[in-house]
Amino acid sequence: MTKSISGCVLTPNGWVRGTLRFDTRIAALEGRSVAAPEAGEARILPGFIDLHVHGGGGRDVMEGGDAIDVIARLHASHGTTSLLATTMTDTRQRIEHALTGIRRVIDARPAGTSRVLGVHLEGPFISARRLGAQPPETRPGTLDEVFDLHRLATIRVLTLAPETPGHLELIAALSAAGIRPQLGHSAGSYEEGVEALDAGAAGFTHLFNAMTAFHHREPGMVGAALAHADYAEVIPDLLHVHPGAIKAACRAIPHVYCVTDSTAGAGMPDGNYFLGTQPVTKCLGGIRLADGTLAGSILTMDQALRNLVSI
Repeated sequence: MTKSISGCVLTPNGWVRGTLRFDTRIAALEGRSVAAPEAGEARILPGFIDLHVHGGGGRDVMEGGDAIDVIARLHASHGTTSLLATTMTDTRQRIEHALTGIRRVIDARPAGTSRVLGVHLEGPFISARRLGAQPPETRPGTLDEVFDLHRLATIRVLTLAPETPGHLELIAALSAAGIRPQLGHSAGSYEEGVEALDAGAAGFTHLFNAMTAFHHREPGMVGAALAHADYAEVIPDLLHVHPGAIKAACRAIPHVYCVTDSTAGAGMPDGNYFLGTQPVTKCLGGIRLADGTLAGSILTMDQALRNLVSI
């Protein structure tokens, strides 16, 4: 059944004031170009796609069960129409439990929720020296383990540290299998980052965070991204990355895209929550471990857009 909605529609060529007709896809846009919406006028934007979501609405992906329903509903209410449910570095048993819950929602999307496109497996194949807010459950990755997990729920993105022995070969095999390997939570050098890109790594996970920083004599993993990457995530909550660093990334990398890295505290009042097995506290506009380390974000994609416009 064809439906319609009227207002000021944001298109790749600017704003159009008119009526959008659609069923499962956009059928037609009828109207005229305008410079900008009028005050109080309905603004119609494309739905957001968030490729890095740990939680929201008080729930965490690693809980399994019905947690992903609550998370997907919270993010849909902020304009996210599709997302990747993102796991934590953890034991094999806990990761499998989370994937079982994710699989159910991939197969049958509940009404009023974001579509779960699959899994972003963030760890456990990361560096113990760049955990960020991840638990200390790291281990080298193997293709057999990845494929075992992939059979439980479709893995679309996998974050790993390229400097771990055997991971260059894993990157190549993942890329050939259609799983997107991204570099992150890494203590690797500039040279190791470039080598991983040459092996088939597709981009960088939350650029600047939990990776070797840029220095003019040791460019690090950030330098490899700025000099060679085609794709990189950025968390634009204005806590994880300074606006100037976001601008630098956008000038250097052709396809910088924002993610929320959101956690259970997204959409919730200040208080205590969990990120995987780690207790975290939401306060002062962010969410942190007890030692003050940023532990993901409380960002939603509509606020991410507002932040990007403001810088």
